[in-house]
Amino acid sequence: MKLPASLSFAIALTATVSSAEAAEQCRFIEARAEREACYQRQEAARVARQKTQEAQQAAQQKPYEPMTSEDAQLARSLRSICRGC
Repeated sequence: MKLPASLSFAIALTATVSSAEAAEQCRFIEARAEREACYQRQEAARVARQKTQEAQQAAQQKPYEPMTSEDAQLARSLRSICRGC
């Protein structure tokens, strides 16, 4: 039981480290053209990731507001009370 849990933790840890290293490797490329191409690939990946996050946020359901009709009724009653304030 402990062995599978420790192996999955180790794999998750190395995956996190390798993804962080992948983001940092562009600045160590000496050839300018290759370094700029690496930065462009990273930027394209960032833009794609940002678009998917925006799409997920847009797809999420908006919270249900059951008080809207009651709020409108209260606003109408307050307007009728305070006409000359």
